[in-house]
Amino acid sequence: MANKSNIEKISRRRYSGNLNIGLVVFAVIFIYIAVAVYTYFTRTNIVPYEVKIGSLSSSNIYRGIALREEQIVLATHAGYITYLAREGTRPGVRTPVFAIDQMGELAIYLSSLDAVDTALSAADLAELRTEIIGFVNDFDATAFESTYDFKFNVQGTVLKLANFNILAGIEELNSAGTQMIYYGYAPQSGIVIYSIDGFEELTLTDMERRLFNPANYDKTQLITNNLVGEGDPVFKISTSEDWSIVIHTDAEKAAELVERQYIRVKFLKNQLTSWGRVSEFTNSIGDTFIALTFTNSMITFCQDRFVDIELLIEEERGLKIPNSAIVEKEFFIVPKEFVTRGGRNNNLGVLREAVTDEGVLTSDFIDTTVYHETEFEYYLDDMNLRIGDYLIMPDSVERYVISKRGMLIGVYNINRGYADFRQISILLQNEEYAIVRPNTRYGLIVYDFIALDAAMVTENQFINE
Repeated sequence: MANKSNIEKISRRRYSGNLNIGLVVFAVIFIYIAVAVYTYFTRTNIVPYEVKIGSLSSSNIYRGIALREEQIVLATHAGYITYLAREGTRPGVRTPVFAIDQMGELAIYLSSLDAVDTALSAADLAELRTEIIGFVNDFDATAFESTYDFKFNVQGTVLKLANFNILAGIEELNSAGTQMIYYGYAPQSGIVIYSIDGFEELTLTDMERRLFNPANYDKTQLITNNLVGEGDPVFKISTSEDWSIVIHTDAEKAAELVERQYIRVKFLKNQLTSWGRVSEFTNSIGDTFIALTFTNSMITFCQDRFVDIELLIEEERGLKIPNSAIVEKEFFIVPKEFVTRGGRNNNLGVLREAVTDEGVLTSDFIDTTVYHETEFEYYLDDMNLRIGDYLIMPDSVERYVISKRGMLIGVYNINRGYADFRQISILLQNEEYAIVRPNTRYGLIVYDFIALDAAMVTENQFINE
């Protein structure tokens, strides 16, 4: 019996459970790694951004509508029209602009003439070459109608070469005794244009956004040898060298341009520049338009209704920060005479009215941070103050109840390891970045670190690197 009992005791000792240290260590390490991974993927990661000096230029290229003083001239007789003056020139008072042939004899006469000795001068060839190069550089397959404009421009270039023969033919035909061909003259001095588009009487106050859509634009070219009726438009003249280009822009950009009064403009067609006087108009639905008025260069663009320009505005330089870092924050606004220095570190703060347990009125000094100031007021943080608190003016019994609030635009500075709001003054802004005035009293300086995404930060939040 004794032996059996001993065997049972030995057996129980042999199969009793022992603590596996290796397994425990492995489990602890596994749990630690799991918690670390979970914390890494769930914590808020504040990405820093280093503030540096930079510049920003918004897009200043526009397609504008040219407005000129234009007068449409109508035919006084019916017949086949032949243009005698070159488009884009200013014919003399006694120089005929066109001729109307009632019987069509002039075209037959001209086709019978020998044109072997007809040639372009070196100046004419140079001008024609310039027109061809300009057309090739600006050609857009989606706007094929420009090809016809080019065709008519080339026709105008060679038209003056044939004028001698045309005038000689008119005199010969009229000398037969029957007046079949009539001259047409400009009613006053001006630049001759052989097209109409319905925009001739437009002014700045007539502007609408739909007018800038090429799909809504319809230009009629007036072509030589066409049959015209009495009262039909045959040409138009631009009577003044003063003209304007109207662009559409937003109200903020318009205010900036109006403040400058004059803007230097580059014409993309020929890369020449000129100064334009700025005026503004906002229509009944809130669309804003800017007119740039010039006193020269009108003849260069007399055939163009749409003119591409670039506004040569100086770039703003300052602290360049991403828009994602910008935030708005609300502050208490307190008169300056209620802010003083005190406490252990002689910090800025206010004296807030308090009541002791015995019911005696007293005051507590409350540390506070100034984030902005005007001539008479400070913007204070609301960490330790509340609406309705009474402040006491130092060395006085005068009180001020906290009630006024104001918004400031700023970023979160993280130089010290926590999020500290700093006010900014934006000079220029586009879709991605803003240029901020540097070295302001409560703002940023170059090489400061700020939170890249202000939406992920709260005031005084500690930043884990």
